[in-house]
Amino acid sequence: MTALLEVVDVVKRFRGLTAVDSVSLSVEDGEIFAIIGPNGAGKTTLFNLIAGVYAPDEGEIRYAGARIDGQEPEQICAAGIARTFQIVKPFPDLSVRDNVAIGAMLRAPDMTAARAQGDEILRKLDLFDKSAQKAGSLTLPDRKRLEVARALATKPRIILLDEVMAGLRPTETDRMVGVLREINRHEKLTIVMIEHVMRAVMALADRVHVLHHGASIAEGAPQEVTKDARVIESYLGMKATH
Repeated sequence: MTALLEVVDVVKRFRGLTAVDSVSLSVEDGEIFAIIGPNGAGKTTLFNLIAGVYAPDEGEIRYAGARIDGQEPEQICAAGIARTFQIVKPFPDLSVRDNVAIGAMLRAPDMTAARAQGDEILRKLDLFDKSAQKAGSLTLPDRKRLEVARALATKPRIILLDEVMAGLRPTETDRMVGVLREINRHEKLTIVMIEHVMRAVMALADRVHVLHHGASIAEGAPQEVTKDARVIESYLGMKATH
């Protein structure tokens, strides 16, 4: 079976610093795939390469069998890959409803249809009762869910989630886990997530890929990866001391 997303020997350098060092991974259609590692491991840079913010210096990125490395972000989004950002930046003076409708306009024929599609997504993420509020007035957990809603509004086949659990309390994390699990199951949406919150990774991920200093050091089922000595030394052990 051909993977839906393939990263093949990808390298990205910034002024001599190798941020992503010959990384290869593949994500199957419908999978929840987690990328973990300490700060500075190259995780967000890898997302930026997949999403078209940067072009790789070496290697290839394929989506549904076609190369996408070097394409512009808007082309990649239109093809079916959406993303969220680690630091959420909604349009603060627009309503929650309009923030999501803007994403839906990528595929909706008009604004009426875009708002209708957006409302459906807001209901799924328990934000519909706040649709008239300005996005800038939302709490952090609600802004995180709005970030996911805006990406979902583009009707992606793959969504790249960059630390959507960061800053959430355990109960809020569990709520987000439930939302993502439902979306994955019922919409057949493939999820690739960068995440430090291991509670969420263990609950959601089918497979986990670990980066350290830009290079891959482990991949496998969550239960296997968390027992890997290299992972414990480079990431989990470090986190456990805090």
